[in-house]
Amino acid sequence: MVEGIVYRYRTGIPWRDLPRGEFGPWQTVWKRHRRYAANGTWDRVLARLLAEADAAGQVDWTVSVDATINRAHQHATNTTRPEQDTGGSCESQESAADGV
Repeated sequence: MVEGIVYRYRTGIPWRDLPRGEFGPWQTVWKRHRRYAANGTWDRVLARLLAEADAAGQVDWTVSVDATINRAHQHATNTTRPEQDTGGSCESQESAADGV
């Protein structure tokens, strides 16, 4: 079960695409993962692994902070523009034959 869960996260595939021959029905693997997440099993496993790795000196606790600024495109905001700022006038594009 755990290998199936790890395989799914490592490859990024949907649960339904788990190889049945290697891991069994995807529903079983998904249900076990969901149960472990709900009851805190994954949290306890991570805490234990981190504690053992830290005790062995295998964890580097250096933190890197990135202060990069990314600006959002004007259409990415959730604000509205003032009513008078519509961006200009609209021109009619009639053909010369229509005006005759």
